[in-house]
Amino acid sequence: MTARTARERVRAELTREITDIARRHLATEGAGGLSLRAVAREMGMVSSAIYRYFPSRDDLLTALIIDGYNALGEAVEQADAGCPRDDFLGRWLTVCHAVRDWALAHPHEYALLYGSPVPGYQAPQDTVPAAVRDTIVFGRIMSEAHHASALAPAQPAPPPPPSLQSDAAIVRSIIPDVPDDVIFRGLTAWTALYGWVSFELFGQFNNTIEERRTAFDHSMRLMAAMMGLAQ
Repeated sequence: MTARTARERVRAELTREITDIARRHLATEGAGGLSLRAVAREMGMVSSAIYRYFPSRDDLLTALIIDGYNALGEAVEQADAGCPRDDFLGRWLTVCHAVRDWALAHPHEYALLYGSPVPGYQAPQDTVPAAVRDTIVFGRIMSEAHHASALAPAQPAPPPPPSLQSDAAIVRSIIPDVPDDVIFRGLTAWTALYGWVSFELFGQFNNTIEERRTAFDHSMRLMAAMMGLAQ
């Protein structure tokens, strides 16, 4: 591997400093209020200099989004890697708690990823590989459980309508070689996972649920049962 030049190292360090400062600004200004000029002022740079690193606010937002998805994805991957491969329920619960723990430790980054869309910003395709890292782990758990015959038969439920077959085909790239009903059970569970975390993080559980970690764990066990993972 070719060693980086001094100029490349300086550029990488300044880029990292810019994104670190921008993450702090998310906490005070929100994503909609993020300003390249404000970041430049804090760094002691002229505003024109920062555009050599990020040509626009949207480019900086994209970098922060990719960093956030990668950080969450890494947390989920590491959580799953520490579990026995045949403990599918344990893997599911562990990665669910990894998502919640990461979100509570990085609330402003989570809000950037899963909160209200930033007005005027359209995420480019560059964000997709990082965005699906956690989803790939969830899909792998479901797919491996299905192929190990570790998913209990589904309780009586309406089958997916034929009109959803094309949607199921898209998701099947993440949960390969499983029936459509397994795909939609997985989607329902993932939606509940992120819905729960968002409700907790954005205050909808205030004055309602106090034992939140215990309640979260129980809810994810309910989702596991719905997916067919043995208790």
